[in-house]
Amino acid sequence: MDMLVSLLPIILMFVIFYFLLIRPQQKRQKNVREMQTNLQKGDDVVTIGGLHAKVHALDEASIVLITGDGAKLTYDRSAVREVKQI
Repeated sequence: MDMLVSLLPIILMFVIFYFLLIRPQQKRQKNVREMQTNLQKGDDVVTIGGLHAKVHALDEASIVLITGDGAKLTYDRSAVREVKQI
């Protein structure tokens, strides 16, 4: 019984660590994955490098973006940080 009481603070620390750090990060990663899989042609997006462009074509693992001056660039889907809301 003494051993359980001595381990209780460590166990409590891991539980708090899980709910404050690990679980919110997993939720953010899930939301990003869903956003990247739900991309559609015509969506305005921002890449992790800061490029603002429009989705021109989609593939399983990559997307083609078209910029304001008409340049077409190919990126991995994982490079998309967010979809801009108009």
